[in-house]
Order: sequence, then structure tokens, then C-alpha cells
Amino acid sequence: MNTQPAAPPLLIACALGIEHLALRTGDRSGGPVTVLRTGMGPEAAEAAVTRRLADPALSEAAVLATGFCAGLAPGMHPGDLVVAEETRDPRGTVPCVATELLVKELVRALPGRTVHTGPLTGSDHVVRGQERSDLLATGAIAVDMESAATLLSAVRTGARPVAAVRVVVDAPEHELVRIGTVRGGISAFRVLRSVLPAFFEWHRSLLLPRR
Repeated sequence: MNTQPAAPPLLIACALGIEHLALRTGDRSGGPVTVLRTGMGPEAAEAAVTRRLADPALSEAAVLATGFCAGLAPGMHPGDLVVAEETRDPRGTVPCVATELLVKELVRALPGRTVHTGPLTGSDHVVRGQERSDLLATGAIAVDMESAATLLSAVRTGARPVAAVRVVVDAPEHELVRIGTVRGGISAFRVLRSVLPAFFEWHRSLLLPRR
């Protein structure tokens, strides 16, 4: 009798309490998943992800970084989605896996939402003004403080599928004074609540034969 190998576990990492709340209250019927709140900033993300992946139960886990981000390109709006083709920071670049599938499933889960694809760059601080333009000039389409550190830590602990999906909460024409203003009902929170089905489909696809 042929038996299908069990899928590797799925670890979803986010930084903020409000991101964790959105994911925790979303549709989690797609299967077992560990949602890790890392804390804010690249150092916190690196430490939390490295520590969590030291658990033998997660030694082969697929890792997906998510949460909010700042869009860099003109025309981006809060609530838009960013699927990273790669994450970058000064320590290295990590290519993401099966990004086309993530785009397809996000479009299915959130019809009408714009999905952007491209490089996602890391920063150790909130990006504003001219610095946003400088990062756009490098080819990056969005920036956040944890995704690059999360994925770099993940692949350094062992070969595994990784991806990053972020929801734009701050864009060139829509700068926020502080991240806490999303608590007032901005669309990014509702979007983040709705992404889990797409994440589960990406996770399920990892064992499918590649052509």
C-alpha cells in the first residue's frame, strides 16, 4: 500500500500582538500550524525563530513570515498584499518557494485585493520619506523589520521551504504616524485575518510532484 509522506509542519512567524491576533482569529481549519509571535525587529525575529526551530518537532518545518509592511512603490494602498520573491538584508538574500501558488491562492481568498510581487527588503527601523525612495531604487517593492531575518534564520537552521507574505499598512501616499493606528479598523487587519487559507494551500503544495 502506498502511503503519502506527512507534510512538514508549518511555522508562521509574525512580530506584533495585533498581527498575532489577526492570525489567531482567522480560519485555521486548514491543518496544524504553529503561529509564533517573535517580537519587533530583526534581532528579536532571529532569536525567536532560531529558538523555535530547535524543537525537534519543527526541525523540518516550512516557515512563512507574515504581518504588516510598508509599501515602497507609488500607487500601493493599505490592504494590498505583497508576496516576496526573495527577502533581503545586509547579511544575505533568501529566495522564496512557490510564490506563484501563493499569488494564485491569495487572489482566490481575497478577490479584488491587489497582490504585488517582488523583493522584500529588511530594515532595523521604521522607514520614512526619502529612505523609502532610496529602498525603491534598489528594486525592492516593500520593507519590514522581520521577514528577512526570519527567513535567513530559518534556512540557516536547515534546508526548508520558506516564503513571506505581507499586508501593506503604510504606503508612500498613506504614511501612518504609528503602527497602533491599525487597531482603529484599517483594512490591513481584516486582510491579514483572511490569508490563512492561502497559506495552508501553499503548505499542502510542498509535497506535490514538481514538473
